[in-house]
Amino acid sequence: MIKQKRRSTLKKIFISLLVVIAICGVGLAYFAYKIIYQNNVNLAEKESVYIYIPTGSSYNDVKSILYDQDIILNKHTFEWLAERKNYNNLVRSGRYHIISGMGNNDLINLLRSGEQKPVMVTFTNIRTKEQLAGVISRHLETDSLSVLNTLNCNGVMSEYGFTTEQAKLMFLPNTYEFYWNTSAGELLDRMYREYNRFWNEKRREKAAEMNMTPIRAGILASIVQLETSKKDEMAKIAGVYINRLERNMALQADPTVVYATGDFSINRVLNRHLNIDSPYNTYIYRGLPPGPITLPEPYTIDQVLNYEKHNYLYFSAREDFSGYHNFAKTHSQHIANARKYQQALNERRIMK
Repeated sequence: MIKQKRRSTLKKIFISLLVVIAICGVGLAYFAYKIIYQNNVNLAEKESVYIYIPTGSSYNDVKSILYDQDIILNKHTFEWLAERKNYNNLVRSGRYHIISGMGNNDLINLLRSGEQKPVMVTFTNIRTKEQLAGVISRHLETDSLSVLNTLNCNGVMSEYGFTTEQAKLMFLPNTYEFYWNTSAGELLDRMYREYNRFWNEKRREKAAEMNMTPIRAGILASIVQLETSKKDEMAKIAGVYINRLERNMALQADPTVVYATGDFSINRVLNRHLNIDSPYNTYIYRGLPPGPITLPEPYTIDQVLNYEKHNYLYFSAREDFSGYHNFAKTHSQHIANARKYQQALNERRIMK
């Protein structure tokens, strides 16, 4: 009887222990679940945010980025799991998309995976290398000075087949995807691939037939682009410049003079502008300038490659300010057209 009571007591104790263990196990499992999977991202009312982890950042730097923006609800659980997932040794720079409701596990996996969200960078209406470097630095980690120094480095640009004056031609106007932490060197490599993709065999053959290289065609296209906003007139204007180049005549392109002054607010080129001593002043120096005066659009380059063949040597803006031009075969005809436009400018009091 005593043995039976002891057995019954031991059984109750054993069962109690099992219950306690089970309860503890459930508690530990729930605690572990909270640490690993439960929401630990605080974005207030936002659905998502982007964080930027600079190149060379440490684990402590990442924590500062997250904590300074109040993204983490419970810092202790984040750090506990991050250290066990070895994130402190797996920090990767970049631009990361953090979504509301993320748990520690998803957040840490994202950060250590290096799976960034790319940024979209658009190159258009850019006149100078300084402007180009500024656009790049506003979207990517690399600073404008690094980009500018790269574009101005003879050694670097010669590896791509350009002079520093021609460097902008590599950046064909378009919208491109980049990772935020793309370096200046990686950026150039990408743009050079895009440049060669555009300048396929067919386009290179057309340029050769015109006794031009892709670089020379791009420089001419940059002038044509600033001469007219009318796409249906570009091939005709390109034909005028081709005719002048073939006759070794000065191009006398007003947009190159404006570029030489560096004052892009000029609406009327005056005689004092024509005397500026610059290789970009095509009133003084014959042939094409040493580099593009804007980023030529692919469409404009194609209009140059398919230029209209005619006998015109001159053109002047129409006096009706329609944006189109009057074309002339002789200098006297051109002077008459130019006077009409100058009179229209005077009537509108456009003096500079």
